Amino acid sequence: MQKIKHILLFLVAILFFNVAFGQAQQDTLKNTDPSLNGQYEFMLRKSKSLYGARLINPSRLSALWKSVNDTLRKERKQLQQARQEIKAQAGNISSLKGEVSGKESSLANANAAVNEIKFLGIAFDKGTYNTIVWAIIIVLAIGLAIVIFQSGKLKHEAKYRTQLYQEVADEFQAHKVKAKDKEMKLARELQDERNKWDEGRGR
Repeated sequence: MQKIKHILLFLVAILFFNVAFGQAQQDTLKNTDPSLNGQYEFMLRKSKSLYGARLINPSRLSALWKSVNDTLRKERKQLQQARQEIKAQAGNISSLKGEVSGKESSLANANAAVNEIKFLGIAFDKGTYNTIVWAIIIVLAIGLAIVIFQSGKLKHEAKYRTQLYQEVADEFQAHKVKAKDKEMKLARELQDERNKWDEGRGR
């Protein structure tokens, strides 16, 4: 008989717990705010006060606790996924940094090759090469200007000397003509004198 009482009490307790749990679930379903804060506020609203203390339905407390555990489980899962994504992204970032570093090195080498000019087996920077080339061009231009200036002076000097020579030659030719004329005149006078002398002896 005692066993039957215990069994009946156990069954009544189970039935009461199921009814209370079902009521809590219905109350939870009626709650418009499904967040933890909303469920907590709802539980406080549905609780009763007795001598300054709150009497909370255990099934509502269990439902809230279940929601808390579900939320914590979900947040932990999301946190783990976020950590895995961060780890994967960190790996990708490291790989991309390596690629960027390699490309920067290749670009620096390419720029160095573009900016480098080899002349007579000696490598020059483009700016240095341009400076040297322009310096050579300027020196050659100055040298050419000096040569042209000197040539002009020499040409003018040669022309002057040629003119002097021509004047001297003309004077010499005129002097030669005059000397020949004088010589011929003297020869004629000498011949005249001889003729006179011969005439004087013949008498």
